[in-house]
Amino acid sequence: MRNFLGKSVAVGAIAMLALTACGSGRDGDSSSSGGDSGSTKGFAANSLIGVALPAKTSENWVLAGDLFTSGLKEAGFQSDVQYAGASTTVADQQAQITSMTTKGAKVIVIGATDAAQLSTQVAAAHAAGAKVIAYDRLILNTADLDYYVAFDNFKVGQLQGQALLDGMKKKKPNGPYTIELFAGSPDDNNAGVFFNGAMDVLKPEIDKGNVVVGSGQKDVKQVAIQGWKAEGAQARMDQLLTSTYGSKTLDGVLSPNDTLARAIIQSVKSAGKPVPVVTGQDSEVESVKSIMNGEQYMTINKDTRNLVKETINMVKSLQAGSDPQINDTKSYNNGTKVVPTYLLPPVAVTKDNAAEAYANDPTLGPLTKK
Repeated sequence: MRNFLGKSVAVGAIAMLALTACGSGRDGDSSSSGGDSGSTKGFAANSLIGVALPAKTSENWVLAGDLFTSGLKEAGFQSDVQYAGASTTVADQQAQITSMTTKGAKVIVIGATDAAQLSTQVAAAHAAGAKVIAYDRLILNTADLDYYVAFDNFKVGQLQGQALLDGMKKKKPNGPYTIELFAGSPDDNNAGVFFNGAMDVLKPEIDKGNVVVGSGQKDVKQVAIQGWKAEGAQARMDQLLTSTYGSKTLDGVLSPNDTLARAIIQSVKSAGKPVPVVTGQDSEVESVKSIMNGEQYMTINKDTRNLVKETINMVKSLQAGSDPQINDTKSYNNGTKVVPTYLLPPVAVTKDNAAEAYANDPTLGPLTKK
């Protein structure tokens, strides 16, 4: 059984993510048509559905809000889709969830701004009779969370780690390779899952001496970027280049998403140094362009359209009085309960497979046909 953090006992703070991981249960994943939240009695077809999303910090969050608004309307529901503000995201989202509960929402879908600070609001929603679905980010330390729908985020990290190794070997057949590590925001539970997935692949190579972290900064607390802010990643990369890479060559950078990847690349280019192999995630337009132009090495395709579609399917099942389809009943322990989960598969994308990966994407597909 593989050990890692964020799947078995998920924690919200990056400081806690550095602790020894607990057993995952991943090798016992199972498929089912229903979860352990129990059957619902259903509700009116035109009921209110609340959707609380984080600040609009990435293209995918903006797209998700648009898709929820149109998709819920098409399904016959009323919707209340809200974004947390950029400066006080946790307080905003707490108030928004409370408001949705007061308005009588039958289901509240939450893309958590801070996975560890929503248990009170989730409990109140549940007590009022609403079902609560965690969207993309697991909500921690509450028995009142009914379902979780996401891409397999540990797999995302594994794909990033493997792509980093493959890309460096493609550019330079023989190591050792010098890399730097970046992680996402401490208040996003997924940040630790991505990082631990990547280290599942990279750590054995680091232990063998085939890969060297030039700065020596390997702890997730040292490499986390608060708020997933591009300026934070660029500032840290600037500092690393000054302190560590005067004459040393940087072969690769583990970046957890596209926004940070582009900031890292900009830092390296501004310093007049060769662009290393840089990973990413989210298939943002500018990063797909960068990949096709030979700068950013890879991204992860997690099609938001599919994730929203599966979430709305969950809502439809609950409305009809049925248990939603899930395919994982063992892996996602939020610290209080194992949450019934529906996982979608992520896809690693490089220049070599971009045309195939985005063949059905009306926005990204044309970018690959140069």
